[in-house]
Amino acid sequence: MLRPSLIASLALLLGACAGFGVGTRGDSARQAAPVPDRDTTVAMLLASTIQTLQRLTQGSPAEQAEILASARQGYERAPLGAAQLRYALVLATPGHPARDADRARTLLRELAAQPEALQPVERALTLVELGQLERELGLKADNVRLQAEAQRSERERNTLTARRLQAEIEENARLRRQLEESQAKLDAIANIERNISERKPTTEVRKP
Repeated sequence: MLRPSLIASLALLLGACAGFGVGTRGDSARQAAPVPDRDTTVAMLLASTIQTLQRLTQGSPAEQAEILASARQGYERAPLGAAQLRYALVLATPGHPARDADRARTLLRELAAQPEALQPVERALTLVELGQLERELGLKADNVRLQAEAQRSERERNTLTARRLQAEIEENARLRRQLEESQAKLDAIANIERNISERKPTTEVRKP
Protein backbone atom coordinates (compact mmCIF):
# COMPACT_ATOMS: atom_id res chain seq x y z
CA MET A 1 0.00 0.00 0.00
CA LEU A 2 1.16 3.50 -0.76
CA ARG A 3 1.43 6.02 2.02
CA PRO A 4 -1.84 8.00 2.35
CA SER A 5 0.10 11.22 2.86
CA LEU A 6 1.94 10.67 -0.42
CA ILE A 7 -1.28 10.17 -2.36
CA ALA A 8 -2.95 13.14 -0.67
CA SER A 9 0.02 15.39 -1.42
CA LEU A 10 0.00 14.41 -5.06
CA ALA A 11 -3.74 15.00 -5.31
CA LEU A 12 -3.29 18.51 -3.97
CA LEU A 13 -0.46 19.17 -6.40
CA LEU A 14 -2.41 17.91 -9.38
CA GLY A 15 -5.46 19.91 -8.32
CA ALA A 16 -3.38 23.04 -8.13
CA CYS A 17 -2.00 22.38 -11.58
CA ALA A 18 -5.41 21.71 -13.11
CA GLY A 19 -6.05 25.43 -13.45
CA PHE A 20 -2.75 26.20 -15.14
CA GLY A 21 -2.92 27.33 -18.77
CA VAL A 22 -6.52 28.62 -18.66
CA GLY A 23 -6.61 31.97 -20.49
CA THR A 24 -9.00 34.93 -20.20
CA ARG A 25 -7.76 37.02 -23.11
CA GLY A 26 -10.41 36.43 -25.78
CA ASP A 27 -11.73 33.63 -27.94
CA SER A 28 -8.44 33.00 -29.73
CA ALA A 29 -6.67 32.49 -26.38
CA ARG A 30 -9.41 30.15 -25.16
CA GLN A 31 -9.38 28.12 -28.37
CA ALA A 32 -5.59 27.78 -28.48
CA ALA A 33 -4.20 24.60 -26.95
CA PRO A 34 -2.67 25.45 -23.55
CA VAL A 35 1.06 24.95 -23.28
CA PRO A 36 1.89 23.09 -20.07
CA ASP A 37 4.30 24.98 -17.88
CA ARG A 38 7.08 23.42 -15.85
CA ASP A 39 4.97 22.81 -12.72
CA THR A 40 2.26 21.07 -14.73
CA THR A 41 4.81 18.85 -16.44
CA VAL A 42 6.44 17.94 -13.13
CA ALA A 43 3.07 17.15 -11.57
CA MET A 44 2.25 14.87 -14.49
CA LEU A 45 5.58 13.11 -14.08
CA LEU A 46 4.90 12.68 -10.38
CA ALA A 47 1.48 11.23 -11.20
CA SER A 48 3.22 8.70 -13.44
CA THR A 49 5.65 7.93 -10.62
CA ILE A 50 2.80 7.28 -8.19
CA GLN A 51 1.23 4.90 -10.68
CA THR A 52 4.57 3.12 -10.91
CA LEU A 53 4.73 2.85 -7.13
CA GLN A 54 1.23 1.39 -7.12
CA ARG A 55 2.38 -1.26 -9.58
CA LEU A 56 5.43 -1.84 -7.42
CA THR A 57 3.31 -2.82 -4.41
CA GLN A 58 0.94 -5.02 -6.40
CA GLY A 59 3.17 -6.45 -9.13
CA SER A 60 4.87 -9.79 -9.47
CA PRO A 61 8.45 -10.25 -8.21
CA ALA A 62 9.71 -9.91 -11.79
CA GLU A 63 7.81 -6.65 -12.32
CA GLN A 64 9.01 -5.31 -8.97
CA ALA A 65 12.62 -6.10 -9.89
CA GLU A 66 12.18 -4.38 -13.25
CA ILE A 67 10.75 -1.22 -11.66
CA LEU A 68 13.57 -1.11 -9.13
CA ALA A 69 16.24 -1.62 -11.78
CA SER A 70 14.76 1.11 -13.98
CA ALA A 71 14.64 3.59 -11.09
CA ARG A 72 18.21 2.77 -10.06
CA GLN A 73 19.53 3.15 -13.58
CA GLY A 74 17.79 6.50 -13.95
CA TYR A 75 19.36 7.68 -10.69
CA GLU A 76 22.81 6.46 -11.69
CA ARG A 77 22.56 8.32 -15.00
CA ALA A 78 21.38 11.57 -13.41
CA PRO A 79 21.92 11.66 -9.63
CA LEU A 80 20.39 14.49 -7.65
CA GLY A 81 17.08 15.70 -9.00
CA ALA A 82 13.88 14.08 -10.21
CA ALA A 83 15.57 10.75 -10.89
CA GLN A 84 16.93 10.63 -7.34
CA LEU A 85 13.50 11.47 -5.95
CA ARG A 86 11.90 8.71 -8.00
CA TYR A 87 14.52 6.18 -6.85
CA ALA A 88 14.08 7.24 -3.22
CA LEU A 89 10.30 6.84 -3.49
CA VAL A 90 10.74 3.36 -4.95
CA LEU A 91 13.06 2.37 -2.10
CA ALA A 92 10.68 3.85 0.49
CA THR A 93 7.54 2.15 -0.80
CA PRO A 94 6.41 -0.77 1.38
CA GLY A 95 5.33 -4.07 -0.08
CA HIS A 96 8.37 -5.24 -2.03
CA PRO A 97 11.45 -7.20 -0.90
CA ALA A 98 13.98 -4.59 -2.01
CA ARG A 99 12.58 -1.86 0.23
CA ASP A 100 15.40 0.08 1.91
CA ALA A 101 14.02 2.82 4.14
CA ASP A 102 17.46 3.86 5.42
CA ARG A 103 18.84 4.35 1.90
CA ALA A 104 15.67 6.19 0.85
CA ARG A 105 16.01 8.56 3.81
CA THR A 106 19.62 9.28 2.90
CA LEU A 107 18.66 10.13 -0.68
CA LEU A 108 15.79 12.35 0.44
CA ARG A 109 18.01 14.15 2.94
CA GLU A 110 20.44 14.93 0.13
CA LEU A 111 17.61 16.37 -1.93
CA ALA A 112 16.25 18.39 0.98
CA ALA A 113 19.73 19.83 1.53
CA GLN A 114 19.87 21.02 -2.10
CA PRO A 115 16.34 22.28 -2.86
CA GLU A 116 17.53 24.08 -5.99
CA ALA A 117 17.81 20.66 -7.66
CA LEU A 118 14.03 20.20 -7.50
CA GLN A 119 10.89 21.97 -8.63
CA PRO A 120 8.55 23.27 -5.90
CA VAL A 121 6.15 20.32 -6.18
CA GLU A 122 9.08 17.90 -6.01
CA ARG A 123 10.48 19.65 -2.95
CA ALA A 124 7.09 19.42 -1.24
CA LEU A 125 6.86 15.71 -1.97
CA THR A 126 10.43 15.19 -0.80
CA LEU A 127 9.72 16.81 2.56
CA VAL A 128 6.48 14.87 3.04
CA GLU A 129 8.09 11.50 2.38
CA LEU A 130 11.20 12.38 4.37
CA GLY A 131 9.04 13.27 7.36
CA GLN A 132 7.28 9.91 7.11
CA LEU A 133 10.56 8.02 6.98
CA GLU A 134 12.05 10.00 9.85
CA ARG A 135 9.10 9.05 12.06
CA GLU A 136 9.11 5.43 10.93
CA LEU A 137 12.84 4.92 11.41
CA GLY A 138 12.79 6.89 14.65
CA LEU A 139 10.17 4.52 16.07
CA LYS A 140 12.16 1.57 14.79
CA ALA A 141 15.31 2.87 16.49
CA ASP A 142 13.40 3.40 19.74
CA ASN A 143 12.06 -0.14 19.54
CA VAL A 144 15.53 -1.56 18.96
CA ARG A 145 16.89 0.49 21.86
CA LEU A 146 14.13 -0.69 24.20
CA GLN A 147 14.69 -4.29 23.20
CA ALA A 148 18.42 -3.93 23.79
CA GLU A 149 17.79 -2.40 27.21
CA ALA A 150 15.37 -5.20 28.07
CA GLN A 151 17.91 -7.81 26.99
CA ARG A 152 20.66 -6.08 28.96
CA SER A 153 18.44 -5.93 32.05
CA GLU A 154 17.61 -9.61 31.62
CA ARG A 155 21.31 -10.49 31.32
CA GLU A 156 22.09 -8.44 34.42
CA ARG A 157 19.30 -10.19 36.36
CA ASN A 158 20.55 -13.58 35.21
CA THR A 159 24.12 -12.67 36.18
CA LEU A 160 22.99 -11.46 39.61
CA THR A 161 20.90 -14.60 40.12
CA ALA A 162 23.85 -16.79 39.11
CA ARG A 163 26.13 -14.96 41.54
CA ARG A 164 23.64 -15.36 44.37
CA LEU A 165 23.23 -19.04 43.57
CA GLN A 166 27.00 -19.52 43.52
CA ALA A 167 27.31 -17.67 46.83
CA GLU A 168 24.64 -19.90 48.36
CA ILE A 169 26.39 -23.02 47.05
CA GLU A 170 29.69 -21.86 48.53
CA GLU A 171 28.02 -20.97 51.84
CA ASN A 172 26.33 -24.37 52.01
CA ALA A 173 29.66 -26.06 51.32
CA ARG A 174 31.31 -24.02 54.09
CA LEU A 175 28.57 -24.91 56.56
CA ARG A 176 28.80 -28.57 55.56
CA ARG A 177 32.56 -28.55 56.22
CA GLN A 178 32.00 -26.91 59.59
CA LEU A 179 29.37 -29.50 60.41
CA GLU A 180 31.71 -32.31 59.40
CA GLU A 181 34.52 -30.82 61.48
CA SER A 182 32.22 -30.44 64.48
CA GLN A 183 30.95 -33.99 64.07
CA ALA A 184 34.53 -35.24 63.87
CA LYS A 185 35.38 -33.42 67.13
CA LEU A 186 32.29 -34.85 68.83
CA ASP A 187 33.23 -38.33 67.65
CA ALA A 188 36.76 -37.85 68.99
CA ILE A 189 35.45 -36.68 72.35
CA ALA A 190 33.06 -39.66 72.47
CA ASN A 191 35.94 -42.05 71.76
CA ILE A 192 38.01 -40.50 74.52
CA GLU A 193 35.16 -40.78 77.01
CA ARG A 194 34.52 -44.39 75.96
CA ASN A 195 38.20 -45.27 76.42
CA ILE A 196 38.24 -43.65 79.86
CA SER A 197 35.14 -45.49 80.97
CA GLU A 198 36.59 -48.81 79.72
CA ARG A 199 39.87 -48.36 81.69
CA LYS A 200 38.29 -47.21 84.98
CA PRO A 201 37.20 -50.64 86.45
CA THR A 202 40.70 -52.16 85.95
CA THR A 203 42.27 -49.35 87.91
CA GLU A 204 39.91 -49.91 90.87
CA VAL A 205 40.69 -53.65 91.07
CA ARG A 206 44.45 -53.06 91.54
CA LYS A 207 43.99 -51.05 94.75
CA PRO A 208 45.70 -52.75 97.88
